[in-house]
Amino acid sequence: MALIDVNSKRFKNFMAKLYGWGASVVILGAMFKILHLPGADIMLVVGLTTEAVIFFFSAFEKPGEELDWTLVYPELAGMTDEEEQYSSNNQRGLSATQELDRMLEDAKIDGELIESLGSGLRRFGDAANKLTETSEAAAATGAYNEQLSLASKNMESLNALYAVQLESSANHMEAQNTLMEKLSNSIQDSDRLTNEVSSLVNNMSQLNNVYGGMLSAMNVNRSN
Repeated sequence: MALIDVNSKRFKNFMAKLYGWGASVVILGAMFKILHLPGADIMLVVGLTTEAVIFFFSAFEKPGEELDWTLVYPELAGMTDEEEQYSSNNQRGLSATQELDRMLEDAKIDGELIESLGSGLRRFGDAANKLTETSEAAAATGAYNEQLSLASKNMESLNALYAVQLESSANHMEAQNTLMEKLSNSIQDSDRLTNEVSSLVNNMSQLNNVYGGMLSAMNVNRSN
């Protein structure tokens, strides 16, 4: 009777736990070593030793059995992998070139079809080049339109500035005209005032003359 039954469920459960425990110890040892914690060398030795023990026990594990998937998926029955297909072809004495020719013949792919495919690819390449040129032209046109839009905005700004300057100049001229008109009216008023003062002076002079004549006449009468 074997000391350890590697096929038993207990051994499999033990190995599953051993993998987890060993990985934890190895990770702790690596962490101690990376962070230079006290006892890092001891932890690293313990971790690597644990990993070696795990590998030792894993050598006794039985390889997993290859399952027959055709029991679950019957449609897989009769299918062979590439190696079996290649082996069967070699057994029939077919080379790789002959096998390729046979596959092309079965698929009804001849030289005319390949040439047509090449022509189609060339036309596709030409169309792609034209599309690229069209895209570049569209990009250049977009840049030109953007420049025109920017120039138009600048012209609008200049026109607005010119309108503001023109309006300011018109207001300034109107203010000057108003001032000149007021000055002209003031000059006319001054001339009128001067004339009236001169007339008043003349009237006063005449009045003084009349008053002087009356006084002289009164003095003559008193003397008589």
